[in-house]
Parts: sequence; C-alpha cells; structure tokens
Amino acid sequence: MKKINYNIVILGLALLSLSSCVNSLLDKKPISSFSAESFYQNQDQAKAGVYGIYNSLQSTMHTNFSFWGEGRADNVKTKHSGEPTFLLNNTLTASISSADWTNLYTTISRANYAIKYIPGIFPDGDATGNQLVGQAKAIRALSYFYLVRIWGDVPLILEPYTQTGQDIFVSRTNSELVLDQIEADLKFAAANCVEKFNSTNDRIMFNKGSANALLVQVYMWRKKYNEAIAAADLVLSNSLYSLAADMVAWGKMFSDSYSNESIFEVGFNETQTNGLRVLYAIGSDSHYTPSLNFMASFENGDLRRAYIYDVTQADPKAIWKYLGKGVSDEVSTTSKQNIILIRLADIMMLKAEALNKLGGTTNVTNALKLLEPIRKRAGIVPNLLTEAQAISMYGSVENAILHERSIELCYEGHRWFDLVRTGKAISTMGPINGLSSVKNLVWPISTSTIDKNPNITQNEFYR
Repeated sequence: MKKINYNIVILGLALLSLSSCVNSLLDKKPISSFSAESFYQNQDQAKAGVYGIYNSLQSTMHTNFSFWGEGRADNVKTKHSGEPTFLLNNTLTASISSADWTNLYTTISRANYAIKYIPGIFPDGDATGNQLVGQAKAIRALSYFYLVRIWGDVPLILEPYTQTGQDIFVSRTNSELVLDQIEADLKFAAANCVEKFNSTNDRIMFNKGSANALLVQVYMWRKKYNEAIAAADLVLSNSLYSLAADMVAWGKMFSDSYSNESIFEVGFNETQTNGLRVLYAIGSDSHYTPSLNFMASFENGDLRRAYIYDVTQADPKAIWKYLGKGVSDEVSTTSKQNIILIRLADIMMLKAEALNKLGGTTNVTNALKLLEPIRKRAGIVPNLLTEAQAISMYGSVENAILHERSIELCYEGHRWFDLVRTGKAISTMGPINGLSSVKNLVWPISTSTIDKNPNITQNEFYR
C-alpha cells in the first residue's frame, strides 16, 4: 500500500505460515511447526495480523476483480485468447483461473485467525481490540460476498484450522446462510470500527463508513430495499465522503487514488503492483477494450467518455480510466494505482434503485434526484431526468439508473453483478454470447477443488 507496505509489515509475520497451512480450501493441514495462538501475544502483533489480511486481499483482487465483475458482461470486448475469451463467450470451464476460489479462502483463513485470537490480547469490550476484529470481519464479509455472487452455495468456514480433529472435507452451505453471516459480520464492523483514521487509511482500511457501504451492496443483492436505504443514508451523511467536484478530479480519483469520493480501495504501490495494465492497456495484448455497444451507449455531451477511452479512435486500443487519460497503450509499465471497490456514486445510485423499487411518486422523484449531481458532473443535459424522460429514453426508471451505473462505474468490477442482481443478465448477454440458463449465471468450481474434496459438488450447469 502507499502508506502501509503490508508485505514489509508481515515479512516476519507467521500469518504467511498460517495461510500456507491453508494453501487452498481443500488442502488444509493442522498447524504443526507454528502456533497462531503463540503469535498473537501483543497489540503490535494483532495489528500486524490485520495487515496480513489486507495483504491477502491484494492478491485476491489483482486481476480477478475485473474477471469476476466485468469479464462476462457487455461493456468489454477482447482480442485476447484464454481467460477473457472464455468469459466473454460464456464458455467457462473448471480449469480457468477465475474459477479458483483459493485466494478468497486464504483471505478468509487469515481473517479467521485474527477473529479468534485478537480478543485474547485485549480486555473484554476494549475498543481497539473490537475495531481490529471489526476490520477482520469486514474483509471476511467482503470475501464471502464475492464467493456467493460468483459460485452460489459455498463452504462457510468461521474457525481457523488449529488441530487434527477438525474436518477438512467441508461441504457447501446455502448461500442465504452465508449472506446472513456476511450481514452479521458487517454489522459488527459498522458498530466497532473507527469513525475515521484521519489519514489515507480511511480509503484502504475498513471504518464505519466502508462497512455500512458494503452493507448497502449486500442489502441490494438480497433485495432488502428499506435496509439498503437506511445504510446508504449513513454513508451519504458521513463527512468523509463527497463527490469529486469535476471531471479532472473524477479522472484523478482512479489514476491518483485516495479521493474523497472513494469509500474502499485495495491499495497498491511501486512494489505491490496490480494487474490493471494487463487488463486494460498493453497495446494489442490488453485483455479488454470498450465494446461497440458500450461506446454507443453514451448520451450526447457526456464528458466521461474522453476519460475512459481515446475518442479519436473508432476501435480504441486501451481503457484509460484507471491508468489516466492519454495513457500510452504501447508500454508495459506496471501499474500501482489502487483498485476502487466502493465509492460514493455507487452508493447514491444503489439508493436510487432501492427507492424506485419501493415505488410511489415521491420515491421515484427522489431516486432520479440522486442521479442529478452525477449527470451534472458529466456535463449531461438534462441533469435531472423526469420520470417521463427516463421512461422515454430507457424504457423504465430502473433501466435509466442501470444505464447511469453502466457508464459511471464502467470497468470497476460492477457490471456483471448488476446484471445478475437485477435479473437482466440473460436478456443482455443472450444476444451476445447465447447465455440462456439461470444455472449458468454462477461460475464452475475449479477442478483442483473438486479433485481434493469429495464433499464439494460441481455447480449443476457444469457437471
């Protein structure tokens, strides 16, 4: 990270040994040469343990945030063979890299150790201990939220593996029970994490605001609209967050990181680099470029277009958004920008969706008002859509909101999940790649996972 180099922090940390004991969900061995309990002896070690969880999150999201959130959706196209083609053509197999959930469970494993052992370091009810556990629970919740959205029913593991008597051949848990646990973890985090760190850590570590923001996403996935609105209001009233003032600031939000609009980012730096270059801008070898449908979907005068790709090219070779307007697509310089997973505009538009779902003239009007500052910043006229205009332009208010999300949040890892969450994946992707079955919305479980654990069954569509 730019302010906290987690690799250095945990270099001597036995959490690396912890995760090696849990190299994959299905290859767990009890701890032998290292005792997690003996490591967690003081507050500095507790903090280092939490840093180790964030370190694991870097590896998890390196490129998969885009494979999982964009690769199967309509805003990208690819000339690249392998993973991008399999995802976009809907020819997923159990051997593709994004079908492997190991990194997510490694992150969960590190969180489970912290959640178990940190309370023993602090007095009961200690605020510092509780906020460290809150961060661990928030990252565990984030990891499980990806798991259920990608694979459906997944094993729910809440305890670290510390003794030989524990069952290593776990079975899958109903996704609704996993989502219940996600909610519980995030409520604990929202109650116990700090209000703010008063540093850039407010963008790269979980505090009350980011825990509540992730709750908004979870509530919307579960169609709990009243709860989503209540959680969104807590975020919208939080003084830590404000929309980037203009398009220059909007662009710097991605290229420079740590914007006031950002709620939670996965941090990277010169030595802990990410996969953004490979994903979006290495000449003809980049995984993704803007699709024709996406480029045609902008309203007239939308200033965001020129910050997302080269508008002078009929077939742009790169996606500029994260790497900066005008970035060269002919070099392979590694990328150190943070990856933004949650930001204020996302929460505003989710609240708009929730209001519209509840219905009624006042709710619909207020939903469209939430789009107004986002559209105004982008230079779109009219800034404020009436219900009639939204229906005329997009067929429904919901479609208008989803269109705004498609443009505003493009390539940030939301589009596929938006299509699935709103029931529009098949109608949108069917004409593009033949997607036709609800059972095909989840990913296959990797071959290595199936081979190692007789209690894990493959998702039905891929059997």
